[in-house]
Amino acid sequence: MNNILVPVGTSSDAHETLQYAIDFASDFGASIYVMEVFSATTKAGTLANVSEIIAESGKERLKSVISQVDSKNIAIKVVTYQGDLVDGLNDIDKEMGIDLIILAPRSSDIREELYLGSTSGGIVKRTDIPTLVVPKGTEYTSFKNVLVAFKSGILKRKRILDPLVTISNKHKCKINLLLVKTPGYSDDDLKINTALLDMSSQLTITENPTTYQGVLEHFREQHPDLLCVFRRKRGFFKKLWEKSTIPKSEFSAPIPVLILSVKKD
Repeated sequence: MNNILVPVGTSSDAHETLQYAIDFASDFGASIYVMEVFSATTKAGTLANVSEIIAESGKERLKSVISQVDSKNIAIKVVTYQGDLVDGLNDIDKEMGIDLIILAPRSSDIREELYLGSTSGGIVKRTDIPTLVVPKGTEYTSFKNVLVAFKSGILKRKRILDPLVTISNKHKCKINLLLVKTPGYSDDDLKINTALLDMSSQLTITENPTTYQGVLEHFREQHPDLLCVFRRKRGFFKKLWEKSTIPKSEFSAPIPVLILSVKKD
């Protein structure tokens, strides 16, 4: 894991997410890139030292966010992009390779009933980049117990698991698999990827109307400190792809959620 990108929104708590990302990057020896969208004409995907960008753009808010964190001697760089945020993320990923996006569930949306706001939800919905959603006020600590929840064990590309493998190797965490048989499941759905099985300590199979309900049923029993789900057309977020915002009534988690993409399968 080399490059971690943090989209900085307009929330007053933006520095908390950035600090979490810095602490995470320090643990894994990764670089941090902070992204902000500029309205002025700029070269897409331009990378520069953070102090140079702040001086050139006069973005006092961004300067304030970075001034509130402990950089832990990690060189923070800013990625600038003119235009749509998600288009910028995808273009920057193609240019330099983003291994992980770390973001808060909501940036500037003040609707308390939402888990993902329009910006964060748009990123989760419209990119294929692995994403770690970190709840407000979460401090970075090593993961000890990971719950991987899914309705189909089929993974056509082994590298989908790379972020989870990296975390597992670093933290030596226990990985529990939760296969949720939902209405209309097929026998193929029950065939679990061997790489996923090899890295797990326990497999639980349950039947529920939705994958999320299966997670709720087993959450308290397993006490995970990281929830991992797969982003696919017929998987965990199937109905949620229809919109950018996600109400807490449909999905919510008090712990970090690692979202791995299989949308290209």
